[in-house]
Amino acid sequence: TSALALKIEKPFIASFDRHNLTYRVTEKNRSLNQILAFLGDRPDQSGIIYCHSRKGVDRLSDQLVKNKIDALPYHAGLDRETRSKNQDAFIRDECQIICATIAFGMGIDKPNVRFVIHQDLPKNVESYYQETGRAGRDGLPSDCLLLFSPGDAAKQHHFIDEKTSETEKEVAREQLRLIIHYAENDDCRRASLLEYFGEITETKNCQSCDNCLEPKETFDGTIPAQKILSCIFRI
Repeated sequence: TSALALKIEKPFIASFDRHNLTYRVTEKNRSLNQILAFLGDRPDQSGIIYCHSRKGVDRLSDQLVKNKIDALPYHAGLDRETRSKNQDAFIRDECQIICATIAFGMGIDKPNVRFVIHQDLPKNVESYYQETGRAGRDGLPSDCLLLFSPGDAAKQHHFIDEKTSETEKEVAREQLRLIIHYAENDDCRRASLLEYFGEITETKNCQSCDNCLEPKETFDGTIPAQKILSCIFRI
């Protein structure tokens, strides 16, 4: 800075908020049918579908092709030439859907990705935010769908238990707890993401996430709960 005679007066910090993204979490139930229904409402739109495993990527891409959806796989198990070919086809709009593991996305700047689907639960909130952030880079409205199943959480717990380092286990369990909380809570998802990254927002109803657009019905279960507990106590 001395050679260039630059004077830095103050830092500039960008917001984590992506106003054009709509966040949704849906209970996973026959995920292929759910994905096909989602794609049916978005014909010819470009999107990324993330899967936890290579086998999951291959299986889903094959199933989509069988249903006449233009899809290609991408994961580290493919040879370099195939990965490069499939990535380029997606970037050039020669392929509508890329089914991928987290190996896909770094350095990819495709502005017209209209949606990102997570067929499986991400490992942590940071990964989820980064991967959904690949949608709508042109500033136009785009969708982010997470298919959540308690079974996926159980699988993640199993993988964590196989780690040898207790410190790594503790960190991974906390990260998993936070992404599960994000998936299960009924608060504004945008506000939850921003608060996770330390950005507080006054708006608690963004009107661009499932919890704000379609609030879950609630009721006071105090009396029924008391009756059940009373019955258990008497037994």
